[in-house]
Amino acid sequence: MTSTATGAPKGRGTVSISGSAAVRDQPQRTGTDTTTPTPTALEPSASPGAPHRWLALAIVMTAAFMDLVDVTIVNIAIPSIQRDAGASVSQIQWITAGYALAFAAGLITGGRLGDIHGRKRLFLIGVAGFTLASALCGFAADPEMLVASRILQGGMAALMVPQVLSIVHATFPAHERGKVFGLFGAIVGLGAVSGPLLGALLTEWNLFGLEWRPIFLINLPVGIAALLLGRRYISESRAPRALRLDLVGVALVTLGLLMLLYPLTRGRELGWPLWGYASMAGSLVVLAVLVVHERRKAARDGSPLVEPSLFAVKSFAAGIAVQTVFGIALGIFFLVWTLYMQIGLGWSPLHAGLTGVPFSISVSVAAGLSVQKLVPRFGRKVLQTGALLMVLGVLLYIWESHRYGLAIASWQMALPLVVMGAGMGLIVAPLTDAVLSEVPREHAGSASGLINTVQQMGNALGLGLVSVVFYGAVDDHLTPDRVGPAFVTAFQGALGWVAGVLGLIFLLMFALPGRATAEPDPGRS
Repeated sequence: MTSTATGAPKGRGTVSISGSAAVRDQPQRTGTDTTTPTPTALEPSASPGAPHRWLALAIVMTAAFMDLVDVTIVNIAIPSIQRDAGASVSQIQWITAGYALAFAAGLITGGRLGDIHGRKRLFLIGVAGFTLASALCGFAADPEMLVASRILQGGMAALMVPQVLSIVHATFPAHERGKVFGLFGAIVGLGAVSGPLLGALLTEWNLFGLEWRPIFLINLPVGIAALLLGRRYISESRAPRALRLDLVGVALVTLGLLMLLYPLTRGRELGWPLWGYASMAGSLVVLAVLVVHERRKAARDGSPLVEPSLFAVKSFAAGIAVQTVFGIALGIFFLVWTLYMQIGLGWSPLHAGLTGVPFSISVSVAAGLSVQKLVPRFGRKVLQTGALLMVLGVLLYIWESHRYGLAIASWQMALPLVVMGAGMGLIVAPLTDAVLSEVPREHAGSASGLINTVQQMGNALGLGLVSVVFYGAVDDHLTPDRVGPAFVTAFQGALGWVAGVLGLIFLLMFALPGRATAEPDPGRS
């Protein structure tokens, strides 16, 4: 599981990318739907809601679930892809990192395009593109085509996912949204459990001799159904006064990320050439230029891709740092965990998938408990406790891996996985609300999109760092009897890095507000 398994922030973090000011959504008639004017994402009202809204919710939730499962399902099938397709280490990393990078780079842009051209329209374009990209992945003739198709898939997800909560806000009256957000939490938990298991089963069954390919082809019927039903039952909405897309900002964000991530992913394989270090240093210059450009853009016409004034809010700036660093930790852990179990220990995909069930259940339970019971009472301390629990779980895992070596069993991994899952659940569900609690209301949409984006950026960066913290400890020419011990040692080293990153997250959380400030819902009558 990658960052998308981090749950609630993903859904809550893509409410509406509508620039620096609140704008009123104007739903339009679609098919047989007749709708009344609905509230803005930032100014809900007591609208009775659109007809067929629960069916529309099921459709957009299915799409969000498809995206979440698609990431976790790929992780469990990586060894099978490596064996069957003959993919190199670098290509394996790009199968995961390419998706995460394209998704991260396109989230803010996708949200803004939905505001300008219509959320339903962009959602359907995203679903259609995601389904097509899934077909290209499933029928990829070689690793290069698979990598390219995964990048396309991530880009289409970036068009699809930001519209989900925007459509919810334009469709549901304020008093029903709490129930909707609760359903999203359940979907996240279901996706966290079903993704690895579904990937393991499809890989193990080897349907029609297709090896790993059904993990992508399974998206086709789901995507087609979402496309057909979405056209009929989702109401269109847009922000008529949304400002123009900041194309220069989009280009700078994408270029900066590529210049940073590409050398990290290919560096070890190419012998760490000088151009790689130059590219990584140059990425910092590009991102600095982005900051200057966004400030000028905000002053000139008020339509920056990223609202600069948000970073003057202490809790938001700290939250952005937490989300980025958390994404790095998750990107490292979930990929090396899969490689450790399937290549190092020689387990089947199904064995590895079942081993992760206690983790997924623990995340879901702790996430629900944190939002409903703990955060209202203890505030920021809940998130910090989650970080410490994750560190404890990682240290337990390192100890068990060292003690039992290649003889370790799934049941022996259960304790550290449950502890880690509980810690993760305490973080992921309330983090977005904690970060947004002191953000001015008129910037809530832009801030939400940025939070989700940096989380995905961190995840992509973590996947790139796997080349350094994991494969850097594995010799390229291992004899079969040395593969297992080498992967166990590399796994232990990578977990040491993860523990250090989680410790940094704990410290960064001191800058978050002690308690989330709850605003009254003006939509309640």
